[in-house]
Amino acid sequence: MPVAVRRALKNIGADLSAARRRRRLSQSVVAARVLTTRQTIARIEAGDPSVAWGTWAAVCYALGLLDRLAQVAAAEQDELGLALEGARLPRRVRVPQPRAAGPGE
Repeated sequence: MPVAVRRALKNIGADLSAARRRRRLSQSVVAARVLTTRQTIARIEAGDPSVAWGTWAAVCYALGLLDRLAQVAAAEQDELGLALEGARLPRRVRVPQPRAAGPGE
């Protein structure tokens, strides 16, 4: 796994831990809301990449942060993708002319 990915997961885990503590929730309470174990919450907060993506999303939901997660890959936020798409746009668009009916049609 790339170092940048591990670092990002550790940062997200730390942010989720801080969000949980700001809400004055224990790991056990969040685990109960997500239907998982306290140990799994601890692994998420440590940035463990082996925890299922759905469990990470469920923790975001339990903390009221799911809307922010939904924006991770939103098309309007994809600056590189939009730039690449714009570069491939045609310079001119030609409207096809209707075909003339030939003899026997």
